[in-house]
Amino acid sequence: MIRTGKTRNTLLLGAALVLGLAGCGDAGNKADAAPGSEKLAVVATTPQVADFVRNIGGGDVAVTQIIEPGVDPHEYEPTPADIQAIGQAKLVVKSGVGLERWLDQTIQSAGFSGPVVDSSLGVPLRQGEPGDDEMKDGDPHIWHDPRNAKIMVADIEKGLAGADPAHSSAYARNLAAYESKLDQLDAGNVAAFAKLPADDRKLVTNHDAFGYYVDRYHLQFVGSVIPSMDTSAELSAKQLDGLVAKIKATGTKAIFTESSLPPKTADAIARQAGVKVIGGDDALYGDSLGPAGSPGATYLGAEEHNTQVIVSALEG
Repeated sequence: MIRTGKTRNTLLLGAALVLGLAGCGDAGNKADAAPGSEKLAVVATTPQVADFVRNIGGGDVAVTQIIEPGVDPHEYEPTPADIQAIGQAKLVVKSGVGLERWLDQTIQSAGFSGPVVDSSLGVPLRQGEPGDDEMKDGDPHIWHDPRNAKIMVADIEKGLAGADPAHSSAYARNLAAYESKLDQLDAGNVAAFAKLPADDRKLVTNHDAFGYYVDRYHLQFVGSVIPSMDTSAELSAKQLDGLVAKIKATGTKAIFTESSLPPKTADAIARQAGVKVIGGDDALYGDSLGPAGSPGATYLGAEEHNTQVIVSALEG
């Protein structure tokens, strides 16, 4: 359950008081370099954004990543260490589109007055369903279309160059190199789905996180276990029966679970619908990336994994 604004503010105030009294925190365990480094100190909110910053910033930035791999960003509650890290940063980078609803209050608690880069600027947004107040700003899962990722990294490069003009040429070179990798990712995805008949391109996931991916690669989104772009929503008995019926009627072959969400309800729906569940090591990276050493440890790896798993499951 997402906490109310009053509860969240109370938590943040308490966290700020802890920092004020203790004068220390554990922010360094997420950072690429220790405080005092000559590198540009950047706080990035999500694993995807942090990965983008590391690729564009290279050796000239020290990145503190707020949300760890496998953690649901919709449910995240900031910690005292997060407040301390933001207070010490020169630049904050967010994914945007309302994904980090906790960030503005956290920045205020940290006393941060520096620049905040919204990496969603310029991205054409999908709109949420009518009445979905949590997604009133639009669908925040913008990174699932590599073309959007190119816009995001360009926003990040501009922010890094503005905060650290001395290394602007390096950031520009890194951007060009990474944009090429994003183009290769997109082309590979297009080629993979070209081998899959249109009638087999039916997708059911844990929650509605893959809208941009569905649009880009011309899939049919049948439905999701959680009937929202936000993971706090719950499936009613009527909606559950409706999803089972739709899976059967469309001939959908599988339900894909996600790495940051529990698969229990997906398993139950799959049993009723008579289809397979794709999970475990093959779970999709929806809201997050994977831990170090996993196929989804980077954005590029996560998106390649998603395409490989989806195509393999649907062509079988």
